[in-house]
Amino acid sequence: MSSFELLPGAPDSPVLLHVPHSARAVPADVRAGIVLDDAALERELDHITDAHTAELAERAAERAGVTPWRFVNRLSRLVVDPERFPDEREEMTAVGMGAVYTRTTHRTALRPADTDPEPLLARYFRPYARAMTEAVADRLAATGRAVVIDVHSYPSEPLPYELHGSGPRPPVCLGTDSLHTPPGLAKAARRAFTACGGTGLDSPFAGTYVPLEFHGTDTRVAALMVEIRRDTYMTEPGGPAGPGLERLANALAALVDAA
Repeated sequence: MSSFELLPGAPDSPVLLHVPHSARAVPADVRAGIVLDDAALERELDHITDAHTAELAERAAERAGVTPWRFVNRLSRLVVDPERFPDEREEMTAVGMGAVYTRTTHRTALRPADTDPEPLLARYFRPYARAMTEAVADRLAATGRAVVIDVHSYPSEPLPYELHGSGPRPPVCLGTDSLHTPPGLAKAARRAFTACGGTGLDSPFAGTYVPLEFHGTDTRVAALMVEIRRDTYMTEPGGPAGPGLERLANALAALVDAA
């Protein structure tokens, strides 16, 4: 089984829904390098997983007028975090949460501090990055543009690992990039999510995900991060989804169609 999956959409859709943090699966050999006991690992997965976001993207894709493509990570971000920079550019390395985490959401040990990240980067991170690059390149070739919409969630109360947790925590946080987020895309998102309690920009999480081959250079690739506050659609932490998921699916479908 692949650690990620590309689910085809309409041939003429430029939209790629990216779901990087929805899974809880940790392969046994990777689990062996994690120092938490089983109960503590389950608690950490409750806090770190963007629960139900794969289901949200699936429902939105079914409801959109033109079916978007979906790229879904099938492994936990505790294996590797495919959205981190794999080098010194990544600010989360300061709290042990670069591409390969060594600390938990509560800043306790997850792996030994001297863990060599290279085997995990080679096995999981780079293949994922290549596949995402190819998925975006395919949308460019097919439609002349690509729109990457990242589907995330975040806790209603800040966790100790957050570097910017003191700012506003709106029902939906829109992460933007000065080059890759056109004003019209952000405006469409604000309009789409009005019925979900409203939106804020770049707080508590900022920025977007664009594959490095296109990042900072190719304006044909538009990107927006959608961070949904978890108490609006599920029981925290790690509990079941509630009726809010339906409203969010309709809103995300509306954003897909607008994009």
